[in-house]
Amino acid sequence: MTGAALREARHHAGMSQVEAAECLGVSQTLLSLMEKGERSVTPAIAQRVVAQFDASPVELPVSAQTHHGDQRLAEDLGALGFPGYRYLQGTPRNPAEVLLDALDRSDLDARLVEALPWLPLQYPEMNWNWLMAQVKLRNRQNRLGFVVALARKAAMRQGKYETVKQLAEPLSLLEEARLAKADTLCQESWPPSQRQFAHRFRSRLATHWNLDTRLTEDHLVEPAA
Repeated sequence: MTGAALREARHHAGMSQVEAAECLGVSQTLLSLMEKGERSVTPAIAQRVVAQFDASPVELPVSAQTHHGDQRLAEDLGALGFPGYRYLQGTPRNPAEVLLDALDRSDLDARLVEALPWLPLQYPEMNWNWLMAQVKLRNRQNRLGFVVALARKAAMRQGKYETVKQLAEPLSLLEEARLAKADTLCQESWPPSQRQFAHRFRSRLATHWNLDTRLTEDHLVEPAA
């Protein structure tokens, strides 16, 4: 989280520096230095800002550590507001980090796979530069490209034209990095018969991204209002 984002979140919450400092458990002097960029906003402070000032989780720090379990990913989605998992308690992670974590899995529960396009649909302003650099390191850009393209189609269908615009640039960059190698959408352990079935009946969009998957925008959950 940058100092400018911290200051904006405080203003949005209608708090003075003194009030915000007390709420965050820091001195007013330290808060002022963080807002000016003279001191770093620690991950702990960023978490408090998101929780207490209703700041966007896209401002949270990111970590490239992946391979958390299905339960953790479900909790992450619930903490970020995904309707199907809101009943789960968890501390929010940056949505770009959660998306990377999921896309780098060899296998993922089908319900979690269906939830993935919701992340760019709900958080189109996420840290795309960091996320795209990470998926390229792992050769997962086709998975991300498909998920973003699916989210953009859903946004267009729902009349969310600002989201459509925000997703256009990262999708264009992912098109340039598209791989020829065939893949699945986090279902690598499928038996050959199941993968062949998905390949045969996949959508044109899945074919374009060389993914054997039956997922379409019809499976998606609309983001919260």
